[in-house]
Amino acid sequence: MPPPEGVSPGNPYGQWATQFAGCVDVTDLNPPPSAAEVFRYFQTLPLPQLTTRQQPPGEALVGLPVIFFTDSPTTQTFTVDIRGFDVLITANAISYTWRTGDGTTLTTTDPGAAYPDQTITHEYSSGTYTASLTTTWGATYSVDGGVSADVPGTTTTDGAPTTFTVRQARSVLTNPYD
Repeated sequence: MPPPEGVSPGNPYGQWATQFAGCVDVTDLNPPPSAAEVFRYFQTLPLPQLTTRQQPPGEALVGLPVIFFTDSPTTQTFTVDIRGFDVLITANAISYTWRTGDGTTLTTTDPGAAYPDQTITHEYSSGTYTASLTTTWGATYSVDGGVSADVPGTTTTDGAPTTFTVRQARSVLTNPYD
């Protein structure tokens, strides 16, 4: 209903009337974070850059495989505040991409292991190589202690590279009586 003539804007007019008597659910005014919103936060978390380890450390030999692994933590838990909601995000390393330094890329779902339980190996020709590890992280989340759900999407971190030399061993015949 338009105001009567002569009433300036901002001044009340007419009779007051009750329009609604009851409780109002304000949840719609501040809904819990959506999965897409949690994913945006997940991408900015300080996830660790897993360390690339190799055996033997330092130098290797042609014909003997180099063992790759990481012994860094592969699960991280974060609590973030998203618009007043406590969101628990648990990040897990779900795949590992090993760049061997000679053009080969190895993708695994496990972090490898040191000798004698090795699962990731690579053989080299002689030379100096720089290997690195890219870790792909997935996550689950819960809002205010509720039911856990998957974060839609993944993010990656790159660990510091490691450089090592692979040497060629050669046998030499000698006369033990010289």
